[in-house]
Amino acid sequence: MTAPAHTEDEFRRLVEPHRAELHAHCYRMLGSVHDAEDALQDALLRAWRGLQGFEGRSSLRSWLYRIATNTSLDLIARRPKRVLPADYGPPSGERDAPPVVEGIWIEAYPDERLGVEDGYAAPEARYERRESVELAFIAAVQHLPATQRAVLILRDVLGFSARETGETLGTSVEAVNSALARARSVVC
Repeated sequence: MTAPAHTEDEFRRLVEPHRAELHAHCYRMLGSVHDAEDALQDALLRAWRGLQGFEGRSSLRSWLYRIATNTSLDLIARRPKRVLPADYGPPSGERDAPPVVEGIWIEAYPDERLGVEDGYAAPEARYERRESVELAFIAAVQHLPATQRAVLILRDVLGFSARETGETLGTSVEAVNSALARARSVVC
């Protein structure tokens, strides 16, 4: 069974409730608000093109996360390795270190993009939403290989099951659990 043809307005109504959380997800994967915006636009274009093939075997939200995750992974695979701020300088004990002159690419996630002040979410939910894009967490996960990063974010931040994560990444539950254990050993 395939989805009926949708107009642009119908597609927008389907996707809009998920846009902010998908943007935050792309940011967690990529560490850059600007790259997240690019990835989200590409993911939404992929979703628009693939909507006819959406069979409803998973929720629309899960399907959109699958597209956004794989779009982010594709972007990570295409770009050169990025250096994090901590990688620019010598170990912290050296006083005569030269100043960092190159641009630092990792950036904080803007509070207004989080929607934490929308008044609808409980204080605990707002705290968790903000914590999941904290700069320290984002910097830490950027050290992980892309697949481990995706697994950690999907499982520990978004609460996807191992099965859902495996379906999103096209891998087994065992591979997901293994990648999660390796990611946690680095980040936690």
